[in-house]
Amino acid sequence: MGQSYDLITIGRCSIDLYSHDLGAPFPEIRTFGAYLGGSPLNIAVGARRLGLRTALLTAVGPDKVGEFVLERLRREGVETRFIPVKPGARTPAVLLGIEPPDRFPITFYRENAADNQLTIDDVAALPLSEARAVQLSGTALAKEPSRSATFYAAEEAKAQGLTVFLDLDFRADAWPDPRAYGLVVRALLPLVDVAIGTEEEVNAAMLRRPEDVVVRHSQITAPEIRGDLAANVEALLGRGLKALVVKRGAQGSVVYLPGGEVVTAPGFPAEVVSILGAGDAFAAGFIYGYLQGWDYYRAARLGNACGAIVVGRIGCADFTPYRDEVMEFIESKGGF
Repeated sequence: MGQSYDLITIGRCSIDLYSHDLGAPFPEIRTFGAYLGGSPLNIAVGARRLGLRTALLTAVGPDKVGEFVLERLRREGVETRFIPVKPGARTPAVLLGIEPPDRFPITFYRENAADNQLTIDDVAALPLSEARAVQLSGTALAKEPSRSATFYAAEEAKAQGLTVFLDLDFRADAWPDPRAYGLVVRALLPLVDVAIGTEEEVNAAMLRRPEDVVVRHSQITAPEIRGDLAANVEALLGRGLKALVVKRGAQGSVVYLPGGEVVTAPGFPAEVVSILGAGDAFAAGFIYGYLQGWDYYRAARLGNACGAIVVGRIGCADFTPYRDEVMEFIESKGGF
């Protein structure tokens, strides 16, 4: 059977309500815009806009927000026919204030989230034999049954020879203890080919000591995760990864390979409007390049360019660039 999809992403979705009153403190916001959100969704849309054939496995509730998500995905050309509706659950929402350059207060409404109810059966319904790659999300590992569904997806994809990407995607408020995140991620890594995350997420994946969690403002939902980055990179690569990609914001990205090789891809200058969604745009660009057979440097530079474009805008999936746009951007900055 032929390959119908280049990439299937699995995990959360949401409606994102972004402040249109840029610079206004949250209590002063008067208007919000409604957009698509959720890391795996953002990556599916971003990769589709670059030219990959993408499908998303998430779940929605029997509500108007779910209808919004499904319809907007269809307009983007992302396959939605594998997305179940979960009775009694809700499609999540996110509210975001925008106070450039460094304040982006965010509130998640994920109680009884439909995508946490993804099951092994939902994954089994995917045509993995018709795909080239799957992309998984760390947040989906925080609760059952989506945790088991994610492990099942990785196991099946690996068995069928697909490339398995993992967005480390650490959100402290999704976990009862930040160390639990590392335990689960480390168990999954032998089934993963390429992991993508920030320096903090790499440290979180190897978190064992309580003293490495620094609580800010007495809120455990927003801890700072510390650790020995070099040692943690080596430890994660030792679990079977072909590559570990570390996003470094304005500084670009670094690809660590087994055996000690390091590929450094400089970033592109950008004026920051909102940082939300930039990491997902990077992942979409990197995955696109990887699946095109590009080398790690070129794939990472494309990811950097996608991220640089998105930080100049106010949202995630709806603002990711199309292929021609990002290629023109790269050329305008001197090329790869």
